[in-house]
Amino acid sequence: MAGNTLAAARFSAAVTLLRTRRSPVVAVPLAPSGLRHHRRSVGMAAGAAPSPIPASDPLPKGSDLFLRSVPSNMQKVYLSRNPTAEKILDLVHSYDGDNICFDHFAFRTFGVDGYGINSLAEFFTDFGYESREELRFPAKKLRALWFSPPNNDGYSRTGIYGPLPRIFISELLVDELSAPSQEIIRKYIKTSANGNKYAVLASTFGELTWEKPTYSDFQVLSRESEYAGWTLVNGYALNHATVSTHRLESDIRSISKFNKFVENNGFKLSTEGGILKVSPDGLLQQSSTVADSSLFTFADGITEPIPRSYIEFAERLPLPQFRDLQDEEVKEHHRRDGFEVGNADKIFESTSKDQLTRRSA
Repeated sequence: MAGNTLAAARFSAAVTLLRTRRSPVVAVPLAPSGLRHHRRSVGMAAGAAPSPIPASDPLPKGSDLFLRSVPSNMQKVYLSRNPTAEKILDLVHSYDGDNICFDHFAFRTFGVDGYGINSLAEFFTDFGYESREELRFPAKKLRALWFSPPNNDGYSRTGIYGPLPRIFISELLVDELSAPSQEIIRKYIKTSANGNKYAVLASTFGELTWEKPTYSDFQVLSRESEYAGWTLVNGYALNHATVSTHRLESDIRSISKFNKFVENNGFKLSTEGGILKVSPDGLLQQSSTVADSSLFTFADGITEPIPRSYIEFAERLPLPQFRDLQDEEVKEHHRRDGFEVGNADKIFESTSKDQLTRRSA
């Protein structure tokens, strides 16, 4: 079984390394100021733009290099399965030069029996990431936490070896699903042994920690929750990487121009909620492609296309108190931080059947 494979000897050295410095993650911990994090949900009134968050201390060089190697290998799996993302990154590089930096990496999980947010989050918090804000999506039966990276000042490279991305991890509230869907998810979780302890390894190697599912189980879950179906067949794989358009150097650093650039080169963007998703304060603007799909052979021998991942784009505008700064003076901590439930709710739809159907039309 895949779960036993990940726990087997061929990963033992990597497991030992990943399990060092482990400490539990609290779902809604105290912020450095002693105040609990904000909780937002779809339909709640929007507040003021989040204030800049002070970065934690930088990591020692060795730890920093090891930390970066993990999302770097996650990205390799992601690009190997999602040709659209790779083509767009190459396109942007050819147009704008070596200026691509990532705003955030996002993951999906099953929030049951230890397979939810914490299964991935502990690795990142062990290496300096800090838990920030909880977001709720009641209609989708989801919750999410995002994590800010260690100090990003003084970077001289780009990509995953440039400024570290934020980490956004969501989980499906399995207990809120129908009894048949709960039964299916728990059935596969049981085949995973202790796979939740090795979630980061699973993402790095592109492996499921549970048995390969049957097509009928995938169909049942997908009918109730497309998020559940996606997670069943993709596991802890990187759901999407997000390019920071405002870190680019050419005219496409404006996300509106960036979107036109992408579309003019033959790529389809998700139309759910409009191509451009804008936060109520106007300072966080996001768009995304429609997910790629690929053939997958299920445990019962049936081969069918499944949704894979997509690439997102984000522009964070300066906060009101910093609008008078010159462009060259504006740093990331001067810009709007955090996430917006209304935007994220629509971005989730990038893997939906409706958007995939539109892509193939």
